[in-house]
Amino acid sequence: MAAPGENLRINGARLWDSLDQMAQIGPGVAGGNNRQTLTDADSEGRHLFARWCAEAGMTMGVDTMGNMFATRAGTEDLDPVYIGSHLDTQPTGGRYDGVLGVLGGLEVVRTLNDLGVKTRHPIVVTNWTNEEGARFAPAMLASGVFAGLHTQDYAYARRDPKGLAFGDELARVGWVGTEVVGARRIHAMFELHIEQGPILEAEGKTIGVVTHGQGLWWLEITLTGRDAHTGSTPMNMRVNAGLGMARVVERVHQIAMAHQPGAVGAVGQVFVFPNSRNVIPGKVVFTVDIRSPDQAKLDAMKAEVSRAAFAVAAELGLGCAIEDVGHFDPVTFDPALVQVVRSAAERLGHPHMDIISGAGHDACWINRVAPTVMVMCPCVGGLSHNEGEEISEAWAAAGADVLLHAVLDVAGVVG
Repeated sequence: MAAPGENLRINGARLWDSLDQMAQIGPGVAGGNNRQTLTDADSEGRHLFARWCAEAGMTMGVDTMGNMFATRAGTEDLDPVYIGSHLDTQPTGGRYDGVLGVLGGLEVVRTLNDLGVKTRHPIVVTNWTNEEGARFAPAMLASGVFAGLHTQDYAYARRDPKGLAFGDELARVGWVGTEVVGARRIHAMFELHIEQGPILEAEGKTIGVVTHGQGLWWLEITLTGRDAHTGSTPMNMRVNAGLGMARVVERVHQIAMAHQPGAVGAVGQVFVFPNSRNVIPGKVVFTVDIRSPDQAKLDAMKAEVSRAAFAVAAELGLGCAIEDVGHFDPVTFDPALVQVVRSAAERLGHPHMDIISGAGHDACWINRVAPTVMVMCPCVGGLSHNEGEEISEAWAAAGADVLLHAVLDVAGVVG
């Protein structure tokens, strides 16, 4: 198929306005968003997206995990080309993480409508449920069920820090659909996303062509000691779970540094009990996040973190339990689709480079069941999962333009 004309462009101002309108739902406290999965704000954002899709002439399907699929018909009975990401955010999330991929996909459809362009394959714009995993671990939960990594029963049973179950909350907000999860046919899937790192901006590149994704382990570690008064308990008679956590945090950093290059590790989520000023912590629960695109390094780091946690616990007389709450192996995205994205960037004249995604994405799971690729644009200072997350209107438009051309290459233009 001949490449679509180089003059085809999305409406950058309309995309930017849509991003701004979505950001008004679930506002954070510092300019970003708190639109966590299956909250009332998440539901409100879904309704806005659904309305926009209906106005664009698309039909909406929802599966029993709450995944939303807005379809623009093709001229032939062929497997659809999917464009997808997520609308849920971190508790202190930015305006663009995930949202750019969903609304960029919607903008592709709006542009095709404006220009009267028809495609052989249908195009489906997707909002995947619970990509972030901030409220319900693990991340990419619903796309994981779609791809067969998790059962729906497992997903429905996941609980947030308040003990509320995913399945109950999905029903409460009214987004339990009727479609069987994973039953949809997929010809190819594209995910547009901000980089969430500093590389593209530092290199002066507008487009990241994502060839691989890092593998990940989330290890939830529980250290159990004994609550005691901070003032009257002698130092040599304490069983301090907080001290144990501090030592494990340091070991996680050391382990990641020992596996350079291409490895990262940190402790992100922490719960301290009883969390009182004058009580030595008797229990801590915290999550270790380790990542690498190298399977051998990833496996080695997991083993070393586990050994370190049990060694620290033994030294301090603590109980120790470790639960795997999130995992995926390193990902290689479809080479043919990678070349499609690369060619689209070249055709449009955007400076680009191949890049490895440092974060997990729904595309990592869908890549297991269908050809998948990601397109990235820069974010200022590499800052993400932070309300200060920032991109430019030009970056957003460039990413969506590349997405438009890549999707048309695969979906097939009629006429």
